[in-house]
Formats: sequence, structure tokens, C-alpha cells
Amino acid sequence: MAVDKFTIEDLTRILREAAGADEGVDLDGDIAETDFEELGYESLALLETGGRIEREYGISLDEDALAAARTPTALVDLVNAHLAAAQAV
Repeated sequence: MAVDKFTIEDLTRILREAAGADEGVDLDGDIAETDFEELGYESLALLETGGRIEREYGISLDEDALAAARTPTALVDLVNAHLAAAQAV
């Protein structure tokens, strides 16, 4: 699947599919710089999210890099870097 850019909207969709959403969190709000733990997503939920991203976008995310992406912006940037590298090949 050739995709030019992964967005916050793509991420929130996959987060909801992979792990649901905490009732007290508005994923449609400004969450870009909010730590995933504050959003109610622990490491297992993020691993599931990473797996779904890998399958849907045809990329491979390093577990350490995924764990280091503590905010939605960081994860979106990580995915976009992998998409760009895959398209450069």
C-alpha cells in the first residue's frame, strides 16, 4: 500500500481499533503532544497499535523506537520516516 503520509487522524483511528479509547479522553481533541500514558495507552496497547500500523502500511517498526515514541506526534513522525524510507527504495 503506497501512502504518502501518516497523520494524527490515521493514528487515532488505529488506536481506537487496537485498544479502544479511555472514556475520559477525547482523541479528537489536541492530543499531539500528550504522553500516551496520559491518554490511557500502556505499552501493550502501543505494541498492538504498532503491529496494526505495520500490517496496514507495509512497514516494520523497531520495538525500541516504538517505545521511545511517547506522544502521538513522535509516533506519527516515526511512521512517516519509515514510509519515506520505504518509498525511496
